Amino acid sequence: MNYNNAELMTVNAARLLRDGDVVFVGVGLPNLACNLARRTHAPNLVMIYEAGVIGARPSRLPLSIGDPCLVSGATAVCSMYDIFSFYLQRGNVDVGFLGGAQIDRFGNINATVIGDYNQPKTRLPGSGGSMEIAGWANRCYIITPHQKRRFPEKVDFITSAGFLSHRKEREASGARGKGPQGVVTHLGILEPDENGEMVLAALHPGANIDMIQQNTGWEVKVSVNLRETQPPSAEELRILREDLDPTGIYI
Repeated sequence: MNYNNAELMTVNAARLLRDGDVVFVGVGLPNLACNLARRTHAPNLVMIYEAGVIGARPSRLPLSIGDPCLVSGATAVCSMYDIFSFYLQRGNVDVGFLGGAQIDRFGNINATVIGDYNQPKTRLPGSGGSMEIAGWANRCYIITPHQKRRFPEKVDFITSAGFLSHRKEREASGARGKGPQGVVTHLGILEPDENGEMVLAALHPGANIDMIQQNTGWEVKVSVNLRETQPPSAEELRILREDLDPTGIYI
């Protein structure tokens, strides 16, 4: 069955979620991934949106974190302060989904500037809540296309901390969360090794190690347990195309 890169990344991100996970949901592909997981293998997924919605069960694809459709049928609605203080910082959020313009060798994310901070080539949207999510969520996943410009060896600016320069450095920083546990791209999945370095853990159908290396700014290590992901199923694609994003806003 034919599928595009956005569908491939969304399906593989959804498969990383576990039934019963409490997930801090963002817009775009992470939003699709969470709603897909809830409609397939994780019916008890608890979705939290930054605007203050807990246990959202949207009847249609929400277009932002403040979309009114998130409120109907939700478990609770509270302030943004409550979400970050009483849920995220207390360790009640299992998963945070993140993205960014650059992701480096140790899973650090840049969403602030390209180039020197004081005289940037490009100024980006910035952190939003991603800095706190990266620091406090029990585990984080990153979704991004696999392009060399997006994967430098070192980001131009650390907006959201991965493992900094080593897993031990993150631990010493006081960040409670375990950091990025996977980077899902259209070529494969990178996962941290014992030092916190992102290594190739899985290839998508049709991709190979050379393709990964050509599109990454450092010499990528390959896991001894390198696996191949399963292609999206007909049912996963049907849900994405017919139920979640029928007008193709994101896919």
